[in-house]
Amino acid sequence: MSLAVVYSRGRSGIAAPLVTVEVHISNGLPALNIVGLPETAVKESKDRVRGAIINSRFEFPIQRITINLAPADLPKEGGRFDLAIALGILAASRQIPQNRLDQYECIGELSLGGELRTIPGALPVAIHTRNAGRQLILPLGSAAEAALISDALLLPANTLLDVCAHLTGQQLISPHAAVHGGMQNHFGIDFADVHGQFHVKRAMEIAAAGAHNLLMMGPPGTGKSMLAARLPTILPELSEEQAQETAAIASISDSGVDPERWRLPPFRAPHHTASAAALVGGGSNPKPGEISLSHNGALFLDELPEFDRKVLEVLREPLETGHITISRANRQADFPANFQLIAAMNPCPCGYLGDASGRCHCSAEQVARYRARISGPLLDRVDMHLEVPRVALDVLRNGSTQGEERSEIIRQRVVAARQLAFDRQGKANAGMTATEVKQFCGLPESGHRLLEQALEKFGLSHRAYHRILKLSRTIADLAHSQDIEILHLSEAIGYRKLDRTR
Repeated sequence: MSLAVVYSRGRSGIAAPLVTVEVHISNGLPALNIVGLPETAVKESKDRVRGAIINSRFEFPIQRITINLAPADLPKEGGRFDLAIALGILAASRQIPQNRLDQYECIGELSLGGELRTIPGALPVAIHTRNAGRQLILPLGSAAEAALISDALLLPANTLLDVCAHLTGQQLISPHAAVHGGMQNHFGIDFADVHGQFHVKRAMEIAAAGAHNLLMMGPPGTGKSMLAARLPTILPELSEEQAQETAAIASISDSGVDPERWRLPPFRAPHHTASAAALVGGGSNPKPGEISLSHNGALFLDELPEFDRKVLEVLREPLETGHITISRANRQADFPANFQLIAAMNPCPCGYLGDASGRCHCSAEQVARYRARISGPLLDRVDMHLEVPRVALDVLRNGSTQGEERSEIIRQRVVAARQLAFDRQGKANAGMTATEVKQFCGLPESGHRLLEQALEKFGLSHRAYHRILKLSRTIADLAHSQDIEILHLSEAIGYRKLDRTR
């Protein structure tokens, strides 16, 4: 009888819990049993592993083989355990040494010929393996993604035979070099492409500097979507910790990770027919939705009232908490969802209310019903409400007389303001707690009177009170002002329009 232990990693949300693969070979009728809550793809690994071992010129034991995937209460899925199971069988049958296996963790799906195929979620595995102080053996195709973890020890292999040659010392696998710098920041679009709309660009700059939520309202063709698409060009690059967390979410989803752009904030723009599960995530095996895929970045919802109301309502809690918990009968998954909401809508059903063309014939009741598709509690969580009018024809043709500012110039101001916020409270202004608002958003007596008058006159909520203070703090940071002045506060109050009761 012989026992071998190999370490691997499972998947639970964006975590990669340790899975210990125990292989026991004993006398008896030939059989191979896998226990430890394996799903169908894991149960089928017995046939892939048998073919890979035989075609790699090893001997498959004609004995009773029992494979335990511990812990037993963690669901196991996919083909990621193939390599660990194969190495366990070879070690238990004494075809490769057992004494070096505790130094490594192994993931990878095997083909019948013994080739290693890529697996989703290599980045979270690399993070947890590094934290455990072990080396990670993984498919070559997954190495570029896992190498985003700068201090991880990665050994990429093409075949099962390569791994066995490394473990026996016949031919060592060269460690994979980590990815350092060289991030591409070429979007191909620029704020200078948008003529006019200076007050909208100003609002976008404020939103980017403080990570504030923003809603644009205006007739069709006034540039709302065009402006929103250019928001990523003025956002600061992610820190390495933020980038790793965001890339880990993309790694376990169908979108994958682009190593050349992984330090750029994500920007997601789902269609208005998206379901609630598509936005927040879901499935029997929970996967991240759009709000998690836009973590540390922006989520753009165009034609906001066209989204199903129930779909929009699921955004309320994540906008406040910055994370989402998806619960199912047999498992639960937590995903981060600290995103910046950028939305656009028409002012009325036909879209031309207030337009100089005078084409709108919508009644007041129709307009009210259209805008009521967005609930008050959701609108209350949006920091800035902005009207986007039609630009003059001469500006559309020739541009503004003072010229259009490039994204790089705006981005420099945004980065400087964001840095002031991080030096002060360690986070963007939109993420300040009530205690931090009281500490860092102090007002003179005249400012308190102005804000209280605005809340009373317009019927704004207590949540709006704190959001106006946070927005004022961002406007002051852009002006490099240590104190919030009346001018900053007045501008912030001016961005609260759609939730006014009068």
